[in-house]
Amino acid sequence: MSKMEIYDPAMCCSTGVCGPSVNPELIRVAAVIENLKKAGIEVKRHNLSSAPQDFVNNTVVNQELNSKGASVLPIAVVDGKIVKKSGYPTNAEFANWLGVPIEKIQTIPVKVKVRKCNCGPNGC
Repeated sequence: MSKMEIYDPAMCCSTGVCGPSVNPELIRVAAVIENLKKAGIEVKRHNLSSAPQDFVNNTVVNQELNSKGASVLPIAVVDGKIVKKSGYPTNAEFANWLGVPIEKIQTIPVKVKVRKCNCGPNGC
């Protein structure tokens, strides 16, 4: 089974699903990852603001950041290889790269908890 890691840009909480205005793309990604967990597949996320050492420790991610800057985030890595940069995987990409039927990602009902944090109206 493939292993996926997502290297997120700096966000105020681990999923980005917090604060005064939530990006719908982050809600979709959090829901897909939750559905993958329920299917027995782990996708690990790394947040630049809370786990910067993870970005340093991963050679391929570190090289991308050093050459292109933070605009290259998010980066999706499957089995140690970068599969997507500057955007989150689509549902079809998650399914394809992890060998999961897309129906498992899309049909398992999930509630994503939106958390409030110390973000102001202009961001964190």
